[in-house]
Amino acid sequence: MKVKTDGPRIGVLAFQGDVREHLRMLERAGAVGVPVRRAGELDSLDGMVIPGGESTTMHKLAVIFDVFEPLRDRIGAGLPALGTCAGMIMLADRIEGGVVGQETIGGLDVTVRRNAFGRQVDSFEADLDISAIDSGHPRFHAVFIRAPWVEKLGADVLTLARVAAGPSAGRIVAVRQGSLVATSFHPEITGDDRIHRHFVEIVRAAAR
Repeated sequence: MKVKTDGPRIGVLAFQGDVREHLRMLERAGAVGVPVRRAGELDSLDGMVIPGGESTTMHKLAVIFDVFEPLRDRIGAGLPALGTCAGMIMLADRIEGGVVGQETIGGLDVTVRRNAFGRQVDSFEADLDISAIDSGHPRFHAVFIRAPWVEKLGADVLTLARVAAGPSAGRIVAVRQGSLVATSFHPEITGDDRIHRHFVEIVRAAAR
């Protein structure tokens, strides 16, 4: 498949996580993926992806490399963003189970519970209903690794997916508020690019 090079420029915070996988998915979805490690690299972006990893470490690294405040400012000013797993925590306004001094970029009016599904050994896969994104083919096979979930959400936040079965049935694992999208799971490692395509369309719409 030919990769488009004239799409929106979407950065991927490149301190931790599946950076290459996100870049690949963005390109499949028609965007130009850009790894981001410096504040100056934010200037030319139309959107931003915050990948998985360890949320407290991501916060510390973003501060050390002087990216945290500029990224917070840009997202606060309307830059579309997609957060996956730890990225969901980074976009949340409030955290349950966070560590002392842990800050988030914020923007999503949600409370997220950190490591809600358990430790690394409790990682799992599940089929989700993503009718809110793709009503024609609503099944999405999701991978959860030390994943958070959304404990509470504000009135303007749309639920995109919930866990369908098991002891965590009903837990919210994907949300959208305006141009911000967040998932508890890792859509970049499944081969299914619909979450990224949905985000790229949000970025295109924001640029119009």
